[in-house]
Amino acid sequence: MTFSLPGFDLDRFIRETLAEDLGEGLPGGGKDVTSESVIPENARFAGVMDSRDAITVAGLPLAEAFFRHLDPDCRIEMLVQDGDKVAAGTDLMRLEGNARALLTAERSALNIVQHLSGIATMTRAYVDAMGSQTCTLLDTRKTIPGLRALEKYAVVQGGGQNHRMGLWDAAMIKDNHVAVAGSVGEAVRRAREAKIKPIICEVDRLDQIEPAIEAGAHHLLLDNMEPDMLREAVAIVAGRTATEASGGINLETIAAKAASGVDYCSVGRLTQSAPAADVGLDFKPL
Repeated sequence: MTFSLPGFDLDRFIRETLAEDLGEGLPGGGKDVTSESVIPENARFAGVMDSRDAITVAGLPLAEAFFRHLDPDCRIEMLVQDGDKVAAGTDLMRLEGNARALLTAERSALNIVQHLSGIATMTRAYVDAMGSQTCTLLDTRKTIPGLRALEKYAVVQGGGQNHRMGLWDAAMIKDNHVAVAGSVGEAVRRAREAKIKPIICEVDRLDQIEPAIEAGAHHLLLDNMEPDMLREAVAIVAGRTATEASGGINLETIAAKAASGVDYCSVGRLTQSAPAADVGLDFKPL
């Protein structure tokens, strides 16, 4: 199974993750001392990865890459696909290969599936709670350093969409930028004159909407507004630019905020604090 994301080096990620676990470069490091001392060199294992909870799956191609990195000849059968919503007790993957290699890769493979499936599962819960056919759920830049591409991939598997990927692909003018520039309008004007697209501008008051639009904002982030205020903001915008509700959104509030007429709701906790999914892997000797 091939896996590719723009700007993400899969081979490097696999190598560096395993090197961290093996302690490469540290005194006494560079090997799995438990497996090498307990498991015969040519022993073989077969195993099944399964979910102990109802989850939305993400990360299986990465798990496969970890196992194949240490045992290129291992046999792997994918039983579900990333993005699938599965019941508790569902088998996700079957594998067979060199016992030492599979045990050495096991924790790294499980860690990534548990983490990414946790994000995908929470994302799906928010999409379901939003209950809207017109409002789209977005993630944010609140990601673990080094894992942004993967975490945002998991959001997509859960039914959300990605906001900007970083500081380079869109301007996002927030209150601190406005404080330095002097006003919303001036901040947007400077970004427009720098020929940056798109320009996202945060507003937390209704009187900031017109200056932002007139200066050339392409997308308004309506920060910490309650549903009534969001509806008023959407009416003022009147379709001239995209609108996004942000701040204070949880599973209890997202439906009302999405129903206000905004185009997007963004939720930082999708990547910031999603709990890991309960995924396990049991082996048996052959």
